[in-house]
Amino acid sequence: MPMDNRTRAVPDHVAVVGGGMVGLCVAWFLQDHGVRVTVFDRDRLTRGADPAGAGSSWGNAGWLTPSLTTPLPDPAVLRYGLRVLWRSDSPVYVPPVADMALARFVAGFVRHSTQRHWQAAMRALAPLTRSALGAFDDLAAGGVSAPTRAAAPLLAGYQRRADLDVLLAELAEVRAAGQRADVDVLDPVTARDLEPLLGENVRYVVALHGQRFTDPGRFVAALADSVRERGGVLHESTAVDALRPAAEHVEVDTSPASAACAVDAVVLATGAWLPRLGGPFGIRRPVQAGRGYSFHVATPQPPSGPIYFPASRVACTPIGAGLRVAGMMEFRAPDAPLDPRRIQAVVTATRGLLRGVDLDRRTHEWVGPRPCTPDGLPLVGRTSSPRVFAAGGHGMWGITLGPVTGRLLADAIVTGRAVPELAPFDPLR
Repeated sequence: MPMDNRTRAVPDHVAVVGGGMVGLCVAWFLQDHGVRVTVFDRDRLTRGADPAGAGSSWGNAGWLTPSLTTPLPDPAVLRYGLRVLWRSDSPVYVPPVADMALARFVAGFVRHSTQRHWQAAMRALAPLTRSALGAFDDLAAGGVSAPTRAAAPLLAGYQRRADLDVLLAELAEVRAAGQRADVDVLDPVTARDLEPLLGENVRYVVALHGQRFTDPGRFVAALADSVRERGGVLHESTAVDALRPAAEHVEVDTSPASAACAVDAVVLATGAWLPRLGGPFGIRRPVQAGRGYSFHVATPQPPSGPIYFPASRVACTPIGAGLRVAGMMEFRAPDAPLDPRRIQAVVTATRGLLRGVDLDRRTHEWVGPRPCTPDGLPLVGRTSSPRVFAAGGHGMWGITLGPVTGRLLADAIVTGRAVPELAPFDPLR
């Protein structure tokens, strides 16, 4: 059907390429507008407790933390020098390889690691972060069965007071951008009463209120089930090879070919692989895999809630009866195998910070490629084709921002109008 904005008809059928958190949220909110959706994912959609073959949503921390949703390019990169990026024990690691695309990304990342760029990016993100939890409530009201839990509260622990002051200063900037961030500084005794898992090396603790968390694998699986129950078609283990826009539709070529179809519009939500299909439609900004690692450990008692060690960039989340420990930002090819040295780096960074936890008895070791942009802002909106849209590049915040991204982009696709909140995230910028 015609997609000219002057005499525009609502699209009847939209294909979403990518079955992770962001892609499924776009599909779900399109269904809210009465649009038929077909979702393609090159892997199997996240299921159960097995990380093998699961997507990049499965093993992350699962935090729904608007107050901590900040741009990845950090002034600390310039403050401490580029050497931190190449140190094998650094929480942000770039392998020393000859890769021009990676070099281009790192150069852009460093260029945006200034206070001025960070503040501008934070102001751009704030309208999304303010609506992020409300979008999760919309999903729950619409039948997505996986729960989200209140972090009561989320605790951030430090060994040095100077590092705590860095977080407090950052949260002040977050508030200045318009996002609420309510915190209390706790004495260590009070903090350990709240969370006995805090180790003796943790001397300074902040309690951050108003945040939530979830088991991301189970949430994405429940979201996929809801899309199916509402009439969506989900093709797993199906790669999209090419998109061929025509006057009144887009032809979607797939492997296997039996899943190919023609639709009114397509949304690219392929995470770290976004440039492959997006390049022909004007997306020039690099999207680099910032690979996160995690593993599961048993705990002597159930954790009370999420625990964050910002100086070590380690995030701990109650999953089942134990704790998921997640960390690292490794800029490497998205399909590269798990590197055991990165798991060991997370273990080393965590030692002494948790009490009664044997970090050497780990299960469910995992790596997943977060899609990162050099300026720390996602790519959301229409491409150079009026029938092809992008939704990706959320970095560490695809879980937190997936639902609000889906809601806003679905509105833009269906109405054909510009959505002001999405303006800073123009995929063609």
